Amino acid sequence: MSSYELPLRLFLAFRVLIDELHAELARQGHPDIRPMHGFVLQAIGAHGTTAVELGRTLGVSKQAAGKTIETLERLGYVERGVDPRDSRRKIVRISSKGYDALAKSARIFDRLRQGWAERLGEERLQALESDLRKVTPQDVWRLDVPGWFGA
Repeated sequence: MSSYELPLRLFLAFRVLIDELHAELARQGHPDIRPMHGFVLQAIGAHGTTAVELGRTLGVSKQAAGKTIETLERLGYVERGVDPRDSRRKIVRISSKGYDALAKSARIFDRLRQGWAERLGEERLQALESDLRKVTPQDVWRLDVPGWFGA
């Protein structure tokens, strides 16, 4: 294997998982959700956020974050409201539809991992996961990938 193939294979593995996830999400009632939306919902979190904070977390402009918020609001995955602690701040929160998509995503990822375990063997998959932990940062919740790709 050529050295340039390693990052391509890692990216393809990510892409295969994400594509399979979204195909199954579509079958389970979420045909409009896109890969970027998953990062956004994770970045919004359980307590909500503002467009400025969301942009910072994702590594994108406030305008790009706002545009994504508008899309997710139109699709019913988020709701906007006033911050109860500061009426000048607009907070974006995950809606029940958004939480449904996240819960289904978690179950689908569990099934996808199980499929990989069946193909590779549980021990080999655990070794792969262990090796990836050794060569990647401890914080797996780096949500700035959208901004990184856009840079």
